[in-house]
Formats: sequence, C-alpha cells, structure tokens
Amino acid sequence: MKKFFVTGLLIFSALNVIGQAKNQIKFTAKIANRNSDTLVIQGKDFKKVIPINKKEVFVASFDAPKGFYVFSDGIESSRLYLKPNSVVNLTMNAKEFDETIVYKGKGVDESNFLAQQSLRNEKLEEGFSKGSDEFAVLFEAKKKADVESLEKGSFDPEFVTAMQSNFERFNQYASQEYERVSKAKKMVGKSSPDFDFENHKGGKTKLSDLKGKYVYIDLWATWCGPCRAEIPYLQKIEEKYHGKNIEFVSISVDALKDHDKWQKFVTDKQLGGIQLFSDNEWKSDFVTSYEVNGIPRFILIDPTGNVVSSDAARPSSPELQMQLDSILN
Repeated sequence: MKKFFVTGLLIFSALNVIGQAKNQIKFTAKIANRNSDTLVIQGKDFKKVIPINKKEVFVASFDAPKGFYVFSDGIESSRLYLKPNSVVNLTMNAKEFDETIVYKGKGVDESNFLAQQSLRNEKLEEGFSKGSDEFAVLFEAKKKADVESLEKGSFDPEFVTAMQSNFERFNQYASQEYERVSKAKKMVGKSSPDFDFENHKGGKTKLSDLKGKYVYIDLWATWCGPCRAEIPYLQKIEEKYHGKNIEFVSISVDALKDHDKWQKFVTDKQLGGIQLFSDNEWKSDFVTSYEVNGIPRFILIDPTGNVVSSDAARPSSPELQMQLDSILN
C-alpha cells in the first residue's frame, strides 16, 4: 500500500546522494506477485533499470554513490540506502508492498530501517481519521519510536544525520496533513463546490448538471503511476454499477501543455465514464476547495450535491464496493 509519505515529503531524501565515490553494488530481488518485469532504482543523476531474468529474479551489479535511493516497480515505490560494496538481497510480496519488504546481505541495515519507518508512517496516516487528542497520542508515540529505533541501530553516521533532518520535516508535514484531513472531513454533508470543465466528448460539464445521481469523482493525471494503476479497477466498478443511479467522473489535473496527451490517452485506453480536463491544473477552484495535495484522490457526492466523502475509498479497495452496494441497492 503506497501512502503520501513516500510519494510526497520523503522523496527528497531518496534523491540525496551523500558520497561522491562510486562503489559497486550487488543487487538481487525476489518479488512475489510482481507488478512488472522490471525494477528501477533511481537517485540524483542516477537511474538503473533491472529486468527480470529467466529464473524470475532481478539481478544487477552497478556502481552508485553512497546515499538514499528509490526503487519502483512502476506501480509502487520504496526507499533504500546504498553503501560502498553492499550486497543487497531484497524479498517482498508486491500485493503487500511495504509490509513485506526485507533486506538481507551486506550493508542493508539502513534499508531495513527505512522499510520499517515506512510502516510507522502508514500507521500514523491511519490515525488521521481520529480525534485530535487520540491523534496527538499516536503522533508522540510515532516520534518516540523513530528516535529510539535510530539510536538503537548501528547505522552509517551520515545516514543518522540525514534521518534526524528527515524526522523534523516529516513531523511538520504530518501535522499539516492532519489539519488538511480534518478540514476535508468537515465538508461531509455540505454542498460540494461546483466545476465547469471541458468534456472529452465535447462541450463542458458541470457537477450541478449531474444532480439527481451519486457522483464518484477521480482526480488523476496521465503522468501519475498510482492513478493509472487504479484505472482497471475503476473500469470494473463502472461496469458493475452500469445503469445504477451513479455517474463516474474522471478529472485530469494535467498541465495545459499535456492537453493533447490527455485526449490521446483517454481515446487509446478507451476510458469510460465522464472524462473531464481541469481548467487550471492543481489550482482549479474545485481542486483547491478539497485541499488536494496528492493524487489519485476520490470524492463521492450524493444526488442532492452534498459531500458523502471528501476522500473516498479507491476503486481497488473492497470498501468502495461495500459503500456503493449500501447506497445503490
């Protein structure tokens, strides 16, 4: 499960190279239920694409400076830390991405720390739905666990310094994110902001045009990997509830320069539902009203135009079908 912490705030550290000297890294990965036949390891001015071999293992040797990196299967991603002459053996199950990452070998303690920290981050995000007092308790426990875990380990000194700075940035961001989520929750039951966006089929479409039906909105972009990963699930949802009292609306927040790319993508992929193009990317009034700072983002509106959920379940989540079954059947 990929959360905002890796894709948003903490990506900065993954692109920070600490050392300048290049040292050979031996890397292998065995991934169950893989999403792709290639893995990509990326850092500042560095990119290594690793194809799967005939034994269904990702194997590569490469030179890379010491520092933070991201590995990605094209759908999800996670951070790792490479040190001189490391031997990195990764195992995981892509269906439980962060939860199953384990590194063995030489020079992998820092990478295992990052994997465990990601889980702590995700657990805190789950607390965003809690009241302020309960969240404060969870937040303090999270901060304490981060510090204690860092102090107990035998980590590279430069890694420790970088993570201490990382913690400060994370804590500030998490506080802001909790406030954003709290404000979004207050929109539930209230009239949704309207939009008036270009329709892929021609003309424009307003949210108010769809009153009388539930509206499930997908905020996405052609460049967004997690957004594209949800498309097959959304298509199945659209098929299942075809003819029901619901409209499925996808709103692209692509830049204006990518308008033609959006049009071609929708056509080539034969995307269903109502396909719209935001009038001002992330800065459109509709998007900012919901304080969207990451995509994909899903919103559910009732037939009167009121907000049912300002941060609805994804198409890939069984929770969405349960909710739609309860209101449409």
